[in-house]
Amino acid sequence: MTCHIEPVVRDFLTRRPVGVLATTRPGGGVRQSVVYFALDGNRLLISTEPARGKAGDVQRAGRASLCVVGTAAPYPSVTLEGAARIRSTGIGADTALVWSRIGGRPVELMSDADLATMNRVVLEITVERVYGASYLEQT
Repeated sequence: MTCHIEPVVRDFLTRRPVGVLATTRPGGGVRQSVVYFALDGNRLLISTEPARGKAGDVQRAGRASLCVVGTAAPYPSVTLEGAARIRSTGIGADTALVWSRIGGRPVELMSDADLATMNRVVLEITVERVYGASYLEQT
């Protein structure tokens, strides 16, 4: 199940490459991590290592949320949540999309084998809910 992401939210997300990812720890507590992300359609993409806590949380719980906040008053923000999974195959284009946002310029596609050697996977959230959108302005 996916939801419609309003254009004003998409615009806000395309201008901010960093958010706070929330996942559920094994004991039920919340883990938060500052992450670079990319929005592709209704998917949020994050490049990470498979041994990270957030990756284990997603594999176990299958859900995650991402909150993105602006850097100036009145501090616009939005939170997106949904089903999440860890992918290790077919991740070249998604990884390049995230890394391009980190570096601010296009990144060459890498093969799954190269990314496995670098110990990289993609944490993917299918957006099911958008909430808490405050002070968003479309440019």
